[in-house]
Parts: sequence; structure tokens; C-alpha cells
Amino acid sequence: MLPDLVLLLHFLIVVFIVGGLILTWAGAATSWRWVRNPWFRWLHLAAIVFVALEALLGYACPLTVWEDMLRGGARPDSFVGRWVRRLLYYEAPPWVFSSAYCAWATATVATLWRFPPRRAAKESAARSGTSPA
Repeated sequence: MLPDLVLLLHFLIVVFIVGGLILTWAGAATSWRWVRNPWFRWLHLAAIVFVALEALLGYACPLTVWEDMLRGGARPDSFVGRWVRRLLYYEAPPWVFSSAYCAWATATVATLWRFPPRRAAKESAARSGTSPA
């Protein structure tokens, strides 16, 4: 059960990294305010930079190591474990993953620059001494 929870957490982080950038692009195009949230944007950037750096340095993801350790090297045997693993892990040379992670990190930084995070109108107004529009 615990290895499947680690695998599910890993999957949710991947969804956050991939989906977060896609939703940020969609939100920038449609003026969704929440995609400018600084907490969301900086946490998203930190997550993909961490992944890209560990790939460039040749480190295995800590969640993968933890899951493998909990499984004793065995493959997942639960329904959720099998499907999440199929969605999450692919066979390819390491440079493919490093390149993809670095490209996604670069796109995230470019998006952060192009559509910077902003504080909520009330908080910004309180700091500047004006009333929000």
C-alpha cells in the first residue's frame, strides 16, 4: 500500500509540473487570475528545476528510489500501481529525459517572464495605500 501511495504522489507531481504549465498558458490566454498566483508559479518553477537538475546531474528521483526500496525491487502488484507506473515510466536513453526536462524548465521560466505572477489586488492595494479597483 505505501509503495502505491508513493507512486501516486509521484504521478500527482508529474501532473502538477506538466499540467501547471499548460494551465498557465490557458489561463494567460483567457485571463484566469489564479494562474498569476506567486505561490503556485514559484512552486511550479521549483518543481521542474529540481527535476531538470537531478536529471542533468545523473541522480535518480528520490520518489522512484523510495518506491523501489519499499517494493524490494518488485514491480507494483496493485491495479493503481500498475496503471500509474505505465503512465509514468518510459524506456528511453537518459539524454531524452534530460532534454525534455530542461526544455520544460526553459518553457516554464519563459512563461514566468512573459506572464509574471502578481499579488492579489487587495494585498497590492494595502501595500501601496490605495483602494483596489
